[in-house]
Amino acid sequence: MNGEAMNNEYDVIVIGGGISGLCAAKLLFEAGLNVVVLEARDRVGGRTHTIRNKEVQYVDVGGAYVGPTQNRILRVAKELGLKTYKVNVEEQVIYHVKGRTYAFNGAFPPAWNPFVILDYNNLWRTIDEWGKEIPVDAPWKAPHAAEWDKMSMQQFIDQVCWTRAAKRFAQLFVNVNVTSEPHQVSALWFLWYIKLCGGTSRIFSVTNGGQERKFVGGSGQISEKIMERLQDRVKLSRPVVRLDQSGEKVIVETLNREIYKGKYVISAIPPSLTAKIHYKPELPAARNQLIHRLPLGSVIKCMMYYKEAFWRKKGYCGAMFIEDENSPVEITLDDTKPDGSVPAIMGFILSRKASALTNLSKEDRKRRICEHFAKALGTEEALHPVHYEEKNWCEEEYSGGCYTVYFPPGIMTQYGSVIRQPVGKIYFAGTETATQWSGYMEGAVQAGERAAREIMCQMGLIPESEIWMPEPESEDVPALPFNRTFLERILPSAQGFANFLCHSAFLASAVVLGLYAHRKGFVVRL
Repeated sequence: MNGEAMNNEYDVIVIGGGISGLCAAKLLFEAGLNVVVLEARDRVGGRTHTIRNKEVQYVDVGGAYVGPTQNRILRVAKELGLKTYKVNVEEQVIYHVKGRTYAFNGAFPPAWNPFVILDYNNLWRTIDEWGKEIPVDAPWKAPHAAEWDKMSMQQFIDQVCWTRAAKRFAQLFVNVNVTSEPHQVSALWFLWYIKLCGGTSRIFSVTNGGQERKFVGGSGQISEKIMERLQDRVKLSRPVVRLDQSGEKVIVETLNREIYKGKYVISAIPPSLTAKIHYKPELPAARNQLIHRLPLGSVIKCMMYYKEAFWRKKGYCGAMFIEDENSPVEITLDDTKPDGSVPAIMGFILSRKASALTNLSKEDRKRRICEHFAKALGTEEALHPVHYEEKNWCEEEYSGGCYTVYFPPGIMTQYGSVIRQPVGKIYFAGTETATQWSGYMEGAVQAGERAAREIMCQMGLIPESEIWMPEPESEDVPALPFNRTFLERILPSAQGFANFLCHSAFLASAVVLGLYAHRKGFVVRL
């Protein structure tokens, strides 16, 4: 059945040539099914994209990072012959706030004010504790789903955080992880998203976390190598415009008027992009409403190249947190090649800043970034890059943004349950439909393979019990646990501690006044 289809007839038509669609197609192809992938762009990879030129060798301008517990993408990459390397965090990390630079080690910036320390601890603890209540495959069924879905993350932050420092960093935490603003996203959805990625420490850490590694040669190779295996079954520059499943076969038409017929279809593109397709019969009401309510985040990914990694000479690893509303970039990582060549710092222009700066010229963005790097690093060397690369995902027609879609308040409980529900012979993949590491390459693999198995089950090739297959831990990238200390578990919140101090001060004052009154004879014993 693996031979070239006659008259463009296939067992399965996959819409979208990103990691999710290609992993679905790969699994189906290996099972002996006749499959075709229709990709709108002139390249595969979707929201991963590796650029190659003499200045950079190679650089990932889209999804790049991988780490422990992301076992599916690690398995696929290993099968394709790819290797990983660790992102450099050997030296100290920079925290630049209020014009001053502090150096530290670890995933989260330090704090000296005891109230801020308590506030940070309570924030991470609350996010993780609330997340425990949320089912990974059905967040809309959480005990507090209705309440938390009405709440934005801004309301959550205002409720949980007491100090300005913790509120500022909580906003950055949302910006960095989902490229959106706290007021835009549902607390239920965000808490669920963090849970799927292993919790606050796993998602935010480099060492033992989601940013621990990158692929030697770039993540774009994953899609490119799968395309090589599928040979001419991947069709580029084929945007799908019509999908008719009113007959025995599903008819799919592309923008260049090619017709493909299939028994089943897998849609592996962001939900909002499926609105570009004309359906017959029309989509069910809930599905149609859902796809019009899920925007993608906003981000411009930037890579600044230098003659040498001067930051390492100063004892810095290249990772920075820059808390300054005028700084385009708020978070960076070292992007130097594993052999020490092509020194570079990668940074994200996130959410509101991506929207505000998108109309500037590339040169203006470059200049502003360099100026703030110089302030944070404390050296004019940062003002003199030898090359600059950037990718504005806000202008990508066939992505709609990056990294992933987000659920605004109220949408998850009303429409979320249809995110993976098939519509007739159409099955849904894409990282947004994952139940582990949604929004990441790992989620894309899980979703693509799950959708493929759903179809294989429908065809009688596998039992239903094999649709959701557990993944063994990677032998090459084992995961270590993140355990909270006893103190982290029992420490009060900042507000609770302040109330305790006030209450203690009141009691102490009362005792002192009582003793004074007694000594002065103002109190008569009965």
